[in-house]
Amino acid sequence: MKCIVGLGNPGREYEHTRHNAGFDVLDRLADLLDTGISQKQFGALVTMVHHQQQKVLLMKPQTYMNLSGEALIQAVRFYKLDPQDILVIHDDLDLPVGRIRIRAQGSAGGQKGMKNIIDHLHTQQIARIRVGIGKDPRIATVDYVLGKVPADQQTEYQQAINKAAEAARDAMTMPISEVMNRYNRHE
Repeated sequence: MKCIVGLGNPGREYEHTRHNAGFDVLDRLADLLDTGISQKQFGALVTMVHHQQQKVLLMKPQTYMNLSGEALIQAVRFYKLDPQDILVIHDDLDLPVGRIRIRAQGSAGGQKGMKNIIDHLHTQQIARIRVGIGKDPRIATVDYVLGKVPADQQTEYQQAINKAAEAARDAMTMPISEVMNRYNRHE
């Protein structure tokens, strides 16, 4: 069994903000799999899907970004998941809008939701898909990440969301190294 976790903040005021890129990717992945994510469990919205004989829990923590590990650890304990069975999707200020980067492990890189997950699971051996949101030095970071993607960047942003969703779907049945080779090579 695998678990794919999209990070974001719950609530209408945060919908489609840069910080909710993980939620946007998970919603797109659910569309690709012809499902929804609406069951409440583990302090998250979840659904269980079967894709090519693989059972996968899709998860959107409702704990707010910085406490994402609190929801994930409940699912990890319940399903007895290993860190290598988890894929986390989140926004990244250090990647330009329209880019994604897949890693098999690593530090949180300043992403507080990912840091909370690493702290709860006691390992950095967690695969992740980072979705570029860029940055603007003229805007305070908190205001920037909680802002919406402007119209002139929507095409690139939506392409990254689609590409990340396709990569997450591939990660359901392929080793993360193959997914990295397929999607990172175009960067």
